[in-house]
Amino acid sequence: MSDDPQGDGATPEPVETDSGAVSGHAKVTGSVAKWVRDADRQPQLVDAVRRIRQALPGDPAFGDPLSTAGPGGARAAARMIDTGPGASREVSMAALQVLQAMLEKAWGGPANGEVTIVFTDLVGFSSWSLGAGDGATLGLLREVAATVEPPMIERGGRVVKRLGDGLMVVFDHPDKAMEAVFAARAALATLDHHGYRPRMRVGLHTGLPQPIGADWFGVDVNVAARMMELGGNGNVVMSGNTYDAIGEERLAELGLVAKRYRRGLLAAPQRGVPEDLRVFVLRPAPAPW
Repeated sequence: MSDDPQGDGATPEPVETDSGAVSGHAKVTGSVAKWVRDADRQPQLVDAVRRIRQALPGDPAFGDPLSTAGPGGARAAARMIDTGPGASREVSMAALQVLQAMLEKAWGGPANGEVTIVFTDLVGFSSWSLGAGDGATLGLLREVAATVEPPMIERGGRVVKRLGDGLMVVFDHPDKAMEAVFAARAALATLDHHGYRPRMRVGLHTGLPQPIGADWFGVDVNVAARMMELGGNGNVVMSGNTYDAIGEERLAELGLVAKRYRRGLLAAPQRGVPEDLRVFVLRPAPAPW
């Protein structure tokens, strides 16, 4: 049998490749790519795009680790973008910045940015968990979360983070925060975890914290945490800002009374809060005779 595919006995001519042309094309492509990279990293161009971002809706610093932390399409996309400097990266972040601002607006929020921050904590939890062990402690935390979080979320609360045995929750309206807190405490009062009945102390403060990614930052966050620390053995404590935002009439409608908190003579002053900050302890109003 003949090995000649053409069947005429002729030997196929070898195919010649122009290695010089291929090499030249690669050089041109590499040169163009280098020119694009160099142009993309021009400081003047990068600065120009950053100035444009300052005028766009949303956080002009969107793209750093703090602003992209947490769930969300825009944040997730931002975490996948190259972190190296360049105008193209700034353009991409500008688009995601605007998208994130639109998403936050669609989720709803107060026009002036004022929110009520709630911190919760279980009284005596650390001491109990030492003797209970990790398995029982995890079981309790799961039961507490399933009991406390739904009343918060149903009233518009956004769980910012879980802090072991506590929560940080943000509300757009102070009265909804108050409703949620007492509904959550009432639900928790029914929980019995193998003979252990957890108690919760709560702090509330209304202010203008700065949203950073999925978190909030600023003095107002610290004040809310300090209010919770003043809760002692299971009290609900709020700042004068929250008291003023709700009003005594609305508190009465909620069946609550606010009594001015007085620091003991020997008690250390609270750090991280304004010296003139008023503090109130909240309790259910006594039943009428």
